[in-house]
Amino acid sequence: MADDIVLPIPNLSAAQNLFILSNPSLSRLHDEARDAALKAIKEDEMAPYYQLATSSSKPLLPLDSSLLASMQEANAATLKSLDEALESATATEGESEISDALKARANFLTRIGEKDKAIEAQKLALEKTPGLGSRIDIVLTLVRIGYFWNDESLVVWGLDKAEKLIEEGGDWDRRNRLKVYKGLQLISNRQFKRGGELLLDALSTFTASELLSYNEFISLTVVAGALTLGRVDLKKKLINSPEVNQTLPELPVLGDLVKSLYECHYDKFFRALALVEQDLLLPSRVLSPHARFYVREMRILAYAQLLESYRSLTLESLAQAFGVSVDFVDSELSRFISTGRIHASIDKVHSVVETTKTSEAWGKKTMQFEQVIRQGDILLNEVQRLSKVLY
Repeated sequence: MADDIVLPIPNLSAAQNLFILSNPSLSRLHDEARDAALKAIKEDEMAPYYQLATSSSKPLLPLDSSLLASMQEANAATLKSLDEALESATATEGESEISDALKARANFLTRIGEKDKAIEAQKLALEKTPGLGSRIDIVLTLVRIGYFWNDESLVVWGLDKAEKLIEEGGDWDRRNRLKVYKGLQLISNRQFKRGGELLLDALSTFTASELLSYNEFISLTVVAGALTLGRVDLKKKLINSPEVNQTLPELPVLGDLVKSLYECHYDKFFRALALVEQDLLLPSRVLSPHARFYVREMRILAYAQLLESYRSLTLESLAQAFGVSVDFVDSELSRFISTGRIHASIDKVHSVVETTKTSEAWGKKTMQFEQVIRQGDILLNEVQRLSKVLY
């Protein structure tokens, strides 16, 4: 059915590639991003967006006047045709035909990157469209417009509106797509735990390819899960996930990250984390603002995971485990300890890191140890009583 077809508009890859071009530190990716951005712009005849990208004081794309003129001419012709179709439907057709004409016009403006007119047209189509499913799709298109233009208020409004509409009777597919939309919004606001949970829920039912490619979706899911899942869930929900495993060969650095963390190969983990930062976090529109935060939190997670197994460790053994210098691990642990992120202390005289008794992880292990001792005492007493009865 036509109503079930979700158009990948606006083309979010164009905005992603312009983001890369806007960052001098990503110059190694500029040639590829420039070619990909121009290809997307030409395919969708995005004259307004191309004009914006070439008219600033520091243009992100080279201006090709003939290309711009040809796209503007094509846009004008298409828009005229759509306006005539809408006028005809308004004069002679019914509610359904008028709705289709409004949606066609709104989708065209969305596709070419005419932000304000697209939002206005989509909201008009939303007002005039009767079907609940079609209305949800229009609202999700408005959310994508918000993502495309980094308009957070539009994204929040659209997600709230979509959730209310789905509560009125949205189908299974739209409910699952909304999870991905909400998960992306939460992660973009550094709420990795809540966002990651929603993405994990949608892992086996992902259909939101108009928002993210499948590899991008898996990347976000693994990035969020690696930070927020405990070791048991990390193994169960990510490392053993068929959906993740079939994609990780295309994303080997993420596979190295989660597996080395789970298997406690901390030197490999540090190397994988550095590659994830350079190859996935910094080039991403969504993750780039949180790259430093993410790397810091992952390092804290790894340090805490190693330290929770010991009462004390020498700085030298810690440095060897992580494949870094003693000075580096000393400096970094000192900073994390002073801010209360790691419950330990450093004995500078003996170059030893001692976990404190207030450590939650150490407290849990102490409780488990004491429980085993108590259960062992009870078992020994029962064995002794039994032996008296038998002998």
